[in-house]
Amino acid sequence: MTQALTRRRFIRISAAAAGLGSLSLGRPVRAEVAPVTWRGTMLGAVATMEIHHDDRRRAELLISLACAEARRLERLFSLYLDDSALVELNRKGILIDPAAEMVDLLSTSQHYSTLTGGVFDVTVQPLWELYAGHFAQDDANPAGPAAAEIQAALARIDSGRLSISRDRIVMPKGMAVTLNGIAQGYVTDKVVDLLRAHGISRSLVDMGETRAIGPRPDGRPWEIGIADPDIVDHTKTVLPIVDRAVSTSGGYGFRFDSKARFNHLFDPRTGGCALRYRSVTTVSRSATAADALSTAFSLMQEDEIRSLLPRVDIDRVHLIDEAGKSVELVA
Repeated sequence: MTQALTRRRFIRISAAAAGLGSLSLGRPVRAEVAPVTWRGTMLGAVATMEIHHDDRRRAELLISLACAEARRLERLFSLYLDDSALVELNRKGILIDPAAEMVDLLSTSQHYSTLTGGVFDVTVQPLWELYAGHFAQDDANPAGPAAAEIQAALARIDSGRLSISRDRIVMPKGMAVTLNGIAQGYVTDKVVDLLRAHGISRSLVDMGETRAIGPRPDGRPWEIGIADPDIVDHTKTVLPIVDRAVSTSGGYGFRFDSKARFNHLFDPRTGGCALRYRSVTTVSRSATAADALSTAFSLMQEDEIRSLLPRVDIDRVHLIDEAGKSVELVA
């Protein structure tokens, strides 16, 4: 199986005191209480949670509950776990009695495909397989796959051809789905829902995408840094965030070739790769929306993004173009 892809997110959390408020009684967090922190990977991305609470055992329990929920969802959506529901769907072309979350996420994906005129499409996996296979060859043509091969892959792409119901999910032969452009945001939202259900009002959760619950414990906004695509460990812009999610997509997160002409952000209209921007960052109430639309906007012209903003749940878009210039679009 292809090595797991880490869809690199150029976001750094620069809040100095990440944490949570009280679980249930609204009691203030004591500054001297050490945070309970979890770090790991989720769907191929670095994931973190950090909780400040005066009841350390309660905080540890919440970390365990959140991680268990995230792992459960990963077993549905991962391309790289042999027994995941997504792998089964791609292998058989059908899922009988699918999990409610799989139905929800694929239906949501079709919604974003419709909103973006097909630019966001979870059935682009045949393009990944084509490019990965091409550049794995010792004598790979640096110009990329042949036009005929790209056209053959494009013929297998169209999320509108997925048949989705509570009873079964069916797709045509030869089609394959990747949820790498939306699942991390969805898992982040589900973890946030779990924490809120347990009374959490202040937190910062990152399951591959970042979402803040409320402000920081001291009442100030969380600060999310957008890294400079050209300078390691340098922050290009810092965003103040309260009750919002942030997602960044960049073509340089994964490159097939040394000249960076081909990356993992595929255009389902042409079979080409995203080269218009160095990175695209979206801010939304929903990590799912931020994730999907940072992917789609990477393939769209600035005026197309502007015209779409009134119709989607995105507050702000931060673009870094090929010249390194930053542009902010506000809904």
